[in-house]
Amino acid sequence: MDRRAFLKVSAAAASAGSLPWGSVFANTAEWRTYDVTTKVTILKPRGASRAWVPLPLVDDTDWHRAIGNSWSGNAAKVHVHSDGKYGAAILFAEWREGEETPLLEVTSRFMTKDRAVDLSKPRAGIGRLSPADYTFYTAPTELIPTDGIVRETAQEIVRGARTDVDKARAIYEWVVDNTFRDPKTRGCGWGDIKSMLETKNLGGKCGDLNAMFVGLSRSAGVPARDVYGLRVAPSVHGYRSLGVGAPVISKAQHCRAEFYAQGFGWVPVDPADVRKVVLEEPPGNLAVKDPKVEAARKRLFGGWEMNWLAYNMAHDIVLPGATAKAPKLPYLMYINGETGGERLDQLEPDSFRYEIRTSGVKA
Repeated sequence: MDRRAFLKVSAAAASAGSLPWGSVFANTAEWRTYDVTTKVTILKPRGASRAWVPLPLVDDTDWHRAIGNSWSGNAAKVHVHSDGKYGAAILFAEWREGEETPLLEVTSRFMTKDRAVDLSKPRAGIGRLSPADYTFYTAPTELIPTDGIVRETAQEIVRGARTDVDKARAIYEWVVDNTFRDPKTRGCGWGDIKSMLETKNLGGKCGDLNAMFVGLSRSAGVPARDVYGLRVAPSVHGYRSLGVGAPVISKAQHCRAEFYAQGFGWVPVDPADVRKVVLEEPPGNLAVKDPKVEAARKRLFGGWEMNWLAYNMAHDIVLPGATAKAPKLPYLMYINGETGGERLDQLEPDSFRYEIRTSGVKA
């Protein structure tokens, strides 16, 4: 059986020139369109099987627009769900018991545009968050507390800082200076920042280091959030470590962070990628004062290169329709599956098997 369903359509396009990091720091006005195709196969199914695929960010922004999603395969049921709290879009597929080779293919088309926020002066008309949104984006999650050692560390870091931008910058610089990218961390890391601070083991990957930025910012009263996604193209700014070099991107998941400041709105940051440049940019193990590191450090406070698909900003996810006894997911950035009432390892694509491919789309 082969089924196809078109799930969402919305888009407009614009085009203009772009500027490299070495030039004036400004948004490129060029929209780029990508397709990302995820193929899921449940190996050795036992009873009923299920799979969950994150879909692109639902709400359009001035740097990311979803165009549509389509699916095919032999699933008995396919639905799109929202997690209800964060609005994360999840495609849920379910196969009947006895299906010999459960298959699912999901293709998402979306547009991105490089983003940068000019922090030299506030812009008129950008006020504070509403009280409800402020409370939401300064609240703790299960792995990102805002009290105890997290708050104590944040208060020390931001001592003397007066504005939200100053506080966020102090936290960003602290994360870059005090953490490190640990290649032994599985996946992107789960972001257990309390344990990191208590053990003084500040190594990890983007799920840890950018969670540290978010938790410290929230503890200091600065609204902040993680944004979970996937790298989909090479970097055009000369950074081999900050892009993908092949069409198969099954292990290219990457999360980023934002903070909110009056007069500026949501400001993109990515201290974890600065540490990635340090560790992985050829020839490797660069000094923090290396020109490539310093350039990335400067540009990643206030800007993102959008060779990247944004999925959602969700934490503490309960997968809809799951029967396997498993804890909440700290975030939804990977493909998930279960068969016979047992959760499959989302960090091991070959264990059940999934493959993600990317391709640019010509205008």
